[in-house]
Parts: sequence; C-alpha cells; structure tokens
Amino acid sequence: MLKNSNSSLSQLYDSLPKLVNTPEIRFDCPDDQKFTVVSEVARNLEKNGADVLSIDGVRVTKDGGWWLLRASNTQPVLVARCEAKDIQTLREIKSELLYYLSKSKVTLPDLI
Repeated sequence: MLKNSNSSLSQLYDSLPKLVNTPEIRFDCPDDQKFTVVSEVARNLEKNGADVLSIDGVRVTKDGGWWLLRASNTQPVLVARCEAKDIQTLREIKSELLYYLSKSKVTLPDLI
C-alpha cells in the first residue's frame, strides 16, 4: 500500500479513523456457567434482532462500533471489549453490553 501511494507512512497512519476502546475486561464467572452466559446473551440479542457474529463468543456490531463477549477457554472468566468511533458511542455500547449481562444475572464488571 505504501509503495503504491504518494503518501508517507505517517500520512497514511494519520488518515486512519480514530477510535476509542476499552481495555480487555476480565471478570470472574464459574467454569460451569461461563459458556451458558455467553449463549444466553447471544439468544437474547438474536431475539432483539441484533447484528451478531457468534464465532468464539458474541460480537455485536452497532452503528459506530462493536462489543465482544467471550468465555475464556483456560480460566473461570468472561472477557469483554468494546470499540467505537467516539466516547459517547462507546458509552452507549458499554451500556448495551451491561444490559445483556444483567439479563443473565451475572455480576457486572467495572467497565472503564
């Protein structure tokens, strides 16, 4: 791409969209419940017509961002991440994640 461009690497980098995201959020969930929680969240999302990709967890695409929830294969934890085009959209996306987690009656993580 750089070879075929009249721009410098820094100019190409600067032209990329600026996104905001959470760090990886890990929170305790018993091994015997973590995959069930992810499945419940996926079912609830699908009932509400969400744009869901369910490979290795649940990834929900929203206008301006996305969130991901998956069960760890090696530890008794759930892992979540959120990314958006701006802070306000990130807040909305995090709120949706927390809403679906609360429907599955799990202890909610502290989302930064």
